[in-house]
Amino acid sequence: MESIRKQASKLREQVAKQQQAVLKRLGSLSNEAVMVDEAEILCHQQLHDLYTSTRAAKHFQRSIVRGVEAFISISLKQMEIVRKLAEDCCKYGAENQNTSTPLVRASTYFGTSHDSIEEERETFLRILGEQVYEPLRAQLTGSPLEDARHLTHRYDKLRQEVEAQVAEVLRRRLKSKASGSSESSLKLQNTEARLTELKSTAVALGREATSAMLSVEAQQQQMTFQKLLTMVDAERSYHQHALAILEKLHSEMILEKLPQEFSLESETVHPNASSKRSDDHEQLTQDGNFFIARAIHPFDAQADGELNLSIDDYVVVREVGPNGWSEGECKGKAGWFPSAYIERHEKAPVSKLL
Repeated sequence: MESIRKQASKLREQVAKQQQAVLKRLGSLSNEAVMVDEAEILCHQQLHDLYTSTRAAKHFQRSIVRGVEAFISISLKQMEIVRKLAEDCCKYGAENQNTSTPLVRASTYFGTSHDSIEEERETFLRILGEQVYEPLRAQLTGSPLEDARHLTHRYDKLRQEVEAQVAEVLRRRLKSKASGSSESSLKLQNTEARLTELKSTAVALGREATSAMLSVEAQQQQMTFQKLLTMVDAERSYHQHALAILEKLHSEMILEKLPQEFSLESETVHPNASSKRSDDHEQLTQDGNFFIARAIHPFDAQADGELNLSIDDYVVVREVGPNGWSEGECKGKAGWFPSAYIERHEKAPVSKLL
């Protein structure tokens, strides 16, 4: 239907121009005349462009609304599955807490952490629903857009009436010129008066429709951009919080795993650290002997030979064992700590190493 409307509009433009050319050639009309002037043609073209632009923006908004709606629906189903898993993990930990094994504690950590992640996801979905889906849906069905489009349709219809009246004026002028009767002259005057009235109304309606469409276009552009930014901000915040929770969970589970390996190998690894460097250690050390690292997680020593670490402590790492533990010195004290708790740095303030 839209393509047919465009073709009809172009055809009317061509007919109008042909009529104007014929009238000028016959000398029956002056240049002031009955045809649509340049300003009116520009107004018509601007309205056509605005109609196309607002229609494309409306379709894009509808795609966003449908996409967000489907995303929320699928995410709610995923949340239900993950929360059931988290509940089962917490239940296992609660029922077997007397055994106090690493698996029991790890299952509890896993359950509570994923429950927290799903709370963050719930917040994310709520933002999508309240701040993206609902406002866009309201604008799609709102009256400003429909009112502006209605004005545009009225203008198009009135413009067709103007073109029909032009043809009538042409016919009356030719007939009046041929007959020369007073009756024909009177009818011509009435026809021209009607044409002037229609043209004046069309100009006013064209301005009103253009103003309304420009306002709608600006609102569409601004709101759609803002809602896309809101989606990005909300998703970014969700992933940041989820990552922080997972990092904490990973650290807790590493602590449950490593002490057992440490206790099994401490007797052989600790006393002979300098003589049992692994290949991995050789790749990580500076100058073949040591490297500097910064603590990215706190570590509380649980046994003799372990080294307490606080976040942002700098450590001179002297040994990276094959069991996930490293040995080094910090603030004048030496000991072992999880390798996953440090991050290598090229240099460090001297005050941090003393």
